[in-house]
Amino acid sequence: MNDRSPETVELKTARLVLRRPTTADVDAIFAVHRDPETCTHNPSDALARRAEAEELYRRWDDQWQRHGYGYWVVRHHGSAQQLGFCGIKPMELHGAPVLNLFYRFATSAWGQGFAGEAASVVATWASRHLPDLPLIARIRPANVASQRVALRAGLSHAQHLDTEGYDGFDWIYTALNPGSGSAQEAGG
Repeated sequence: MNDRSPETVELKTARLVLRRPTTADVDAIFAVHRDPETCTHNPSDALARRAEAEELYRRWDDQWQRHGYGYWVVRHHGSAQQLGFCGIKPMELHGAPVLNLFYRFATSAWGQGFAGEAASVVATWASRHLPDLPLIARIRPANVASQRVALRAGLSHAQHLDTEGYDGFDWIYTALNPGSGSAQEAGG
């Protein structure tokens, strides 16, 4: 079994533990995604029913099964309470394969640096284990907090890659992944 296997990927920081979601996390997925504040900049991600959270969990689990990575549940060391979610998924940007960095946290966890800490460890993991896939983050221009998280994770705005997204225009932030050259060249 390699270190990308879904059973072995757990990430840790000084304050946080990131682990693969399980069915026991569906309520937390629903709680975070039904809060209108957490989806202000990405309204298509908002959930209205628990069944939608169950479906979202199944999509996340399927990605783990297929790729050996995905979105992690983020919590404090020694606590079972989920703060939010952070991870990566494969997608295309301007026709080129990339990894999209995702982070969404409960409003009670905002302003404490958890998202930046989690995004940083995920970005580091991606650069070590998936060096041939550029890492990006798609961020709405008005989402200043998300822009700060991307910067803390080592990404920078690549204006030439900005594009229309699911819920409006996306600013594209990119990271340099060793082995693939500049992520800013992705699709550009």
